Amino acid sequence: MAERHRAEPHIDLDAEDLRDRQGRRVTEEYAEQAVEEALGLVRAGRPSLGATGAHSPRVSFRVPEQVRRLAEERAAQDGRSVSEIAREALERYLRDAVT
Repeated sequence: MAERHRAEPHIDLDAEDLRDRQGRRVTEEYAEQAVEEALGLVRAGRPSLGATGAHSPRVSFRVPEQVRRLAEERAAQDGRSVSEIAREALERYLRDAVT
């Protein structure tokens, strides 16, 4: 188990008879497996758009309902997300504004 997720033991599972809802005895091995399964269910978040491990900042803005609807329709047609379309449009705008 990753050290950053390790908690100090509060119960001596060798000495205590702790059972789960199905009546199975909770051992150190059982607890380790349960923690690994739980951590596997936790999403790590969205992948970085830039360098691996880097944080991608969020930019949000408001648009009229009609613009949002059109963006959602176009995104669905293209098999993309509204975020992808907005990101591409902003990058194109900034690239064109520099030249």
